Amino acid sequence: MSNSIMLMGTSSHVGKSIITTALCRIFHQQGRKVVPFKAQNMALNSYVTKDGKEMGRAQVAQAEAAGLEPMVDMNPVLLKPTGNSCSQVILMGVPVGNMSAAEYHQGYSLKAFETVKEALGRLVLAYDTLVIEGAGSPAEINLKENDIVNMRVAKYLQAPVLLIADIDRGGALASLVGTLELLDEEERALVKGLIINKFRGDVRLLMPAVEFLEKKTGKPVLGIVPHIENLGIDDEDSVSLEEKQEVPEEGDIRIAVVRTPKLSNFTDFDSLAAEPDVALYYVQSREELGEPDLILLPGSKNTTEDLLWIRESGLEEAIRECVANGTPLWGICGGYQMLGREIRDPHHTESDHDGIRGMGFLDMETTFEAEKLTAQVTADCLSLNFLGKNIRAEGMPGYEIHMGHTAFGSGVEHPFHITAKADEPFDSWDGAVSIREHGGDIVGSYIHGIFDHDGFRRQVLNSLRERKGLAPLSVQRNVRTEKERAYNRLADIVRRSLDMDKLAEIMGETRC
Repeated sequence: MSNSIMLMGTSSHVGKSIITTALCRIFHQQGRKVVPFKAQNMALNSYVTKDGKEMGRAQVAQAEAAGLEPMVDMNPVLLKPTGNSCSQVILMGVPVGNMSAAEYHQGYSLKAFETVKEALGRLVLAYDTLVIEGAGSPAEINLKENDIVNMRVAKYLQAPVLLIADIDRGGALASLVGTLELLDEEERALVKGLIINKFRGDVRLLMPAVEFLEKKTGKPVLGIVPHIENLGIDDEDSVSLEEKQEVPEEGDIRIAVVRTPKLSNFTDFDSLAAEPDVALYYVQSREELGEPDLILLPGSKNTTEDLLWIRESGLEEAIRECVANGTPLWGICGGYQMLGREIRDPHHTESDHDGIRGMGFLDMETTFEAEKLTAQVTADCLSLNFLGKNIRAEGMPGYEIHMGHTAFGSGVEHPFHITAKADEPFDSWDGAVSIREHGGDIVGSYIHGIFDHDGFRRQVLNSLRERKGLAPLSVQRNVRTEKERAYNRLADIVRRSLDMDKLAEIMGETRC
């Protein structure tokens, strides 16, 4: 049987995912068989497991912190917004259709909870500790009746709950007290402690507030977690992009990412942003674009609508001007599809448009199909001519997650050779490249995560550096090693900030 602890918040983005990740690493360091769980995620930033299933990235980071391979039992329900209050519903890693918010919350969610219970049953049998994450707030009165991710899970497992508030936003005390007041008696009894997160300053100055909270609510405050700069852990969703808008002050290489309304998998670029010689920023207008050294078109949950937005906002014209002046342009997944001559959607998989003209930078056409392709891949870059430099790399891990099939014109070069899918040998080619006489090279690929390969990433950056007359640099970073350090650092900070003895006592109160 398993011990469990559940993390809920007074609202979204208070740090539930991060505290869950920290506890997963702490318990893993203690030698426990610990597993993360979140019944339902709503996110555009997803991941593909080894068996080709789709899940939320937050549970991927938590699985890594727990020393586990990510699997969909950790996140059995994933909602990917498509627009107009509609989401693609993914159950156990497989799409089951698009539903409006009303259709899902008023009809389907409780059916999905049966799948949630089945996933929990498997985890309870296989692991000794469950660290469970809620979503948003458990006190959303308009959603509580059909909510399957907060108190319904806690009551099903009789799991003790820790309630988290973000003091950096202000109103943390009122949020904690108000949330508890809005819970019914059974739910309130499951809340065993409070956590104040993202605190800046002298903790001693907050102690009168802690004493007030404990007296007012009858719940112990387990700790005050400081605001942690430069976490180095993948962000869950695009809420965090609000903090990445401005151009960093330092960096020899300026990289602009086009921030479309339905941008997905923005973590593709985190490893670039963390390089010491890179200033990576997100843009939504031609004025913000400026004069970058590289433009990146990211993946999208609605490629046709995002391309129309780029066109109508004036960004497409600005991108064309940059390319004409020699700025290279790189597209990943949906951004790659935009680079072709045309995108067709005969089954209206993404939108009401039958098709849309592409940017025309690459000699290819994409047709959307009903079935989504999801697979982990390993690829080699046998030869990529980029800004006059020949880039080569082997054993590049990544994943594909798209619904389009792309056909190419004659003579198109494919720079990436896929050698494995789901650890099984595979032989196919990916991507396309267009070499421009005066720079402005165009590159596209379906593979998410290729910039996480340290050698490949540094070669791309050195090509940009040398074009500016800067000396090339050796490989600066090891992404995998840095992630492990980040998980350990987070665990150390949270361990020092929380009353771990009290937490152990709380987790011993109820067994599931």
